[in-house]
Amino acid sequence: MSIDLDIARRATLLPIGRIAERAGIPQDALEPYGKHKAKVSLDFVAAARAERPRGKLVLVTGINPTPAGEGKTTTTVGLGDALNRIGQRAMICLREPSLGPCFGVKGGAAGGGHAQIGPMEDINLHCTGDFHAITSAHNLLAAMVDNHIYWGNALGIDARRIVWRRALDMNDRALRGIVGSLGGVANGFPREDGFDITVASEVMAILCLADDMADLQDRLGRIKVGYTRDGAPVTARDLKADGAMAVLLKDALAPNLVQTLEGSPAIVHGGPFANIAHGCNSVMATKLGLHLSDVVVTEAGFGADLGAEKFMDIKCRIAGIAPDAVVIVATVRALKMHGGVAKSALGPEDVTAVKRGMVNLQRHVENIRKFGITPIVALNHFTADTAAEQQAVLDAMAMMGTEAILCRHWADGGAGAEALAHAVMARIHAADAKFAPLYSDAVSLTDKIGTIARDIYRAEKVDFAPAAAEKLKRFTTMGYGHLPVCIAKTQYSFSSDPTLLGAPTGHSLTVRDAKLSAGAGFVVAICGEIMTMPGLPRMPAAENIRLDEEGRIDGLF
Repeated sequence: MSIDLDIARRATLLPIGRIAERAGIPQDALEPYGKHKAKVSLDFVAAARAERPRGKLVLVTGINPTPAGEGKTTTTVGLGDALNRIGQRAMICLREPSLGPCFGVKGGAAGGGHAQIGPMEDINLHCTGDFHAITSAHNLLAAMVDNHIYWGNALGIDARRIVWRRALDMNDRALRGIVGSLGGVANGFPREDGFDITVASEVMAILCLADDMADLQDRLGRIKVGYTRDGAPVTARDLKADGAMAVLLKDALAPNLVQTLEGSPAIVHGGPFANIAHGCNSVMATKLGLHLSDVVVTEAGFGADLGAEKFMDIKCRIAGIAPDAVVIVATVRALKMHGGVAKSALGPEDVTAVKRGMVNLQRHVENIRKFGITPIVALNHFTADTAAEQQAVLDAMAMMGTEAILCRHWADGGAGAEALAHAVMARIHAADAKFAPLYSDAVSLTDKIGTIARDIYRAEKVDFAPAAAEKLKRFTTMGYGHLPVCIAKTQYSFSSDPTLLGAPTGHSLTVRDAKLSAGAGFVVAICGEIMTMPGLPRMPAAENIRLDEEGRIDGLF
């Protein structure tokens, strides 16, 4: 049994009604899903946003991830608990985990050690069924596209130009490209198709960016499913699919209330990946948290080059919010890997490697400052760290004028992050954040991509494949040139090459394809070899997950 799971099982969770009371949510606004999780009614969400003042927003992001681990979710939870310990009314807003990574290689996303949200097994598996609802709504639209063509194709959809694939919340490389409708006339017209993982679905992005139910249905209707032979777009609204899709998502749109092991209220809602989607929890959850607390702590997926950039340029732009403080999570272990040390050799002290890998953290600090915010660095403690290695990080940050705090929340819970909590509150009270997105709406799509590539990735140039360049031109002609861009690329590097660790410069960002997400409200630029349907590793985590003799889940982490 993993240490995280053992700690989670030994914790005594409070009834969800008690957590709701702490958060200022009345009992009649809850729809319980068992004893320890509940949906919060949309009526209450609307009333809270209309009647209560807005709190402060803290974003937790990180360096480029490595197999050594960084602990971004763990830090988010620990900081939320610490803020409550020092007298703030804090709420944590996180994404829901995807089944793909849970059974693949990454594991769950409920935090770790004594800085977790619970019930951990429920959250990491089906939670309240939101992902299943999103998958069903997505695939309903796919079925209605093929059904429309089968029954005469009154809209004149060109089967060669259908862009709406199917979705599944599991890593399954065999479904990346398929041929469907085989088996004869009764099964329709054979055509090439494929699956994306649910977290990459535009329906997931729409649920996470929708402001209310009316906005959700309107966004669903704007989804582009394909084009006619004349190049005219066909939408979900044209197929009359948006209403039924909204019905499937009605319950999923309501945020999920859970708790930390220390009893802090937490909202877990939505779950797009940051490498292939926009990587942030739902606008509904974040805004509810802001109107229920003094401080909301949220996170954005993967490194700051992906998650934080998309949080700033997509979520903040669409939702009309802005962070009051930003925390960048780093570990000595991860910096050593960025400095060229293999995972198997991380044990011995190597201050030189830490210093070599520091360039990755330094660049993320520089990048966050480009949004008008001075970040704080949370150095997440691991037991194998040495004092000299930790001091090398603290000294390097001091030379940059950046406050860095050594945090022990994995071992000590909120108490281990109190220094970080005080630093965050000092930054909020200083009111020195002058947030501004990286680019304006008026900039062209290609220039937006170029700005991110130059200013965040430090690329020397952007290479657009002919097909991608043509699509970006067409999207602009269609009237979508004002939308923000969502870069889909590897999370492991600033570049589109996952092997270039540290802080590479002079590289080229290769944009091989582009996708219009008209309902979500952004354009996706697909770079390098990134896949929107991952595959399982050679030894998937699923091989070690089972029920023990007492019927409890073992191997889930």
